[in-house]
Amino acid sequence: MGYCIGGCFAGKLLERAPERVVAAVFCQTVGHRPDDPDVMYRSGRDIWAPEFLAQRPEVTMATIEKYLQNLYRVRPDFLYSVSRELMRNCPTPILVLPDDTPAHPHQTSVDVASLAPNAKIAVFPWREPPELLARTIDRVRRFLGTQIPMRAAAQ
Repeated sequence: MGYCIGGCFAGKLLERAPERVVAAVFCQTVGHRPDDPDVMYRSGRDIWAPEFLAQRPEVTMATIEKYLQNLYRVRPDFLYSVSRELMRNCPTPILVLPDDTPAHPHQTSVDVASLAPNAKIAVFPWREPPELLARTIDRVRRFLGTQIPMRAAAQ
């Protein structure tokens, strides 16, 4: 279950080790925003990096900028980690919980859910009111619970 950039990391796991991932939940996934393509780069540089550098003075801003360049600018598409083609051919069950903020564009979630053949998408918004959040949490639990591999279930 990946929140924010964790959705991109989950996508990379689906690419590199698909036999090890029985299901995935992409929650409030970070994604490319064509109308503001540098929003994530700026956020990393201006919000995350200063706090990180204060804790890790041996790391330079040049290293951070290279990291952000590789993370957000090398593959400027809907997800920063995998291609649309990979998602089109991904047989793994996926549940998508969308968001709609500058860092978590709604369209990214819609694209993941539309491309992946075994994907489902939750309603949006799903966090409020509290009753809807509770139903969403139950839905995630049921989704993941139905994905237990036969081998593990037999043990």
